[in-house]
Amino acid sequence: MRKRTRAREYALKMLYSLDITKEDPEDCIDNFWKNNDESASEVKDFANMLVRGVSKNIDKIDKVITEYTTNWQLKRMAVIDRNILRFAAYELLFAADIPPKVSINEAIDIAKKYSDEDSGKFVNGILDKINKTERRQT
Repeated sequence: MRKRTRAREYALKMLYSLDITKEDPEDCIDNFWKNNDESASEVKDFANMLVRGVSKNIDKIDKVITEYTTNWQLKRMAVIDRNILRFAAYELLFAADIPPKVSINEAIDIAKKYSDEDSGKFVNGILDKINKTERRQT
């Protein structure tokens, strides 16, 4: 598995934990790495960057996601799907060095792996809309 893919999966796990426990992001990151063995510092750094970035910009990210989820309330969305959308939207909105196609494709693959069979399509549709409209404005 590629390092950034692994980092995104770790970020998803941390964001899931934050969403459920409402723990402080830094405490969550520290606790996660105490309980997970990862030797590659670039994997940890990228995962931590995603978690911190989402946490810092959660209001804007959630607002943007909500604008493009027709007939879906963010709080009623599956926790996994919501957090995949959050880290991918963070990449689209705030990480100009990551090609949008990479962010979207990785999010789709992770949704297919960790959520149900329709999640890939759901995630793709929302991220595609965000990429086509919001990304150009920020």
